[in-house]
Amino acid sequence: MSLNVPTALLERAEHGDISDAEFVDCVRESLPYAWSTITRVIADLESGSDAFADDSTPPPSEAERGQLLRALASDAIRGGLERHFGVALAFQNCHRVAAFRPAAVGGPEHRAFVSTRGQLLNQSPELRDC
Repeated sequence: MSLNVPTALLERAEHGDISDAEFVDCVRESLPYAWSTITRVIADLESGSDAFADDSTPPPSEAERGQLLRALASDAIRGGLERHFGVALAFQNCHRVAAFRPAAVGGPEHRAFVSTRGQLLNQSPELRDC
């Protein structure tokens, strides 16, 4: 299961929309490793002037790797995080997380990161099974 949804939140969702804040709080509680990785990358972005910041530290276990995959492969989760933090997130392999300033989306750094070439250049034998 991707998220641990509190009963009250699930009941509200069954009867209508929920706020982004409620959803993001559920993500934060359910995927703490992914949350800490993403917020650390965003803090790095905000503390500098580069178009993006990234982290490619391998997660300590498959459980943490799974959290990153769930957070960044889900359109709803990823979109909620992007709206909450005001960034564009990108993901390569199974653990390279990047946050881009909105103005950088479509720019040279973003295009290079999300390109097929960028994906191929970020491969290594150690990552083929991640």
